[in-house]
Amino acid sequence: MTATEFIDYYEVLEISPNANIDTIDRVFRFLAQRYHPDHAVTGDHNKFSDLVKAHETLRDPEKRAKYDIAHSKYSEQRWRLSEEAGDKGGFELDTIVQDRLLSILYVKRRRDMRNPGIGNLALERLSGCPPEHIEFHLWYLKEKGWITRMEDGLLSITVSGIDQANMSRSSTATSKLLTDQHTKMADA
Repeated sequence: MTATEFIDYYEVLEISPNANIDTIDRVFRFLAQRYHPDHAVTGDHNKFSDLVKAHETLRDPEKRAKYDIAHSKYSEQRWRLSEEAGDKGGFELDTIVQDRLLSILYVKRRRDMRNPGIGNLALERLSGCPPEHIEFHLWYLKEKGWITRMEDGLLSITVSGIDQANMSRSSTATSKLLTDQHTKMADA
């Protein structure tokens, strides 16, 4: 069962993972009445089916023990995802990697207009970005229209990508100039 296929039966039954059998049965009966397909107003076949599966799994001690192992792994993945989403440094690093990729593709096009493309493996090596991460960045840059995949399968920068790379460089240069001026004034 992968994380995308995983169904959190505790959420389905709206109970704590610490709930006892009596609580599981009581909540199941209540929700089953509400979502039963025969109920005219609130009937929901899919929700009812999930409730039955959740009840069958959590009601049986052996099935619940196996399920709890999977649930623990699923919960860990969600917490890691949440922690990563809260890490602002990760987003800043993404911007740096994307700027680096654009810069590499910019220089390649500027040096060789007739052969401006670079393959994924070469981009991984030049950028220092591992394959599992570069895929996200390439997707983003393609969706923004800053890079494109050429007929030969290689990646190259677009006109919009060159404009973006130039904007990034100019804002970095302006920021550096301001920082340098501030440092000189503080030293004086």
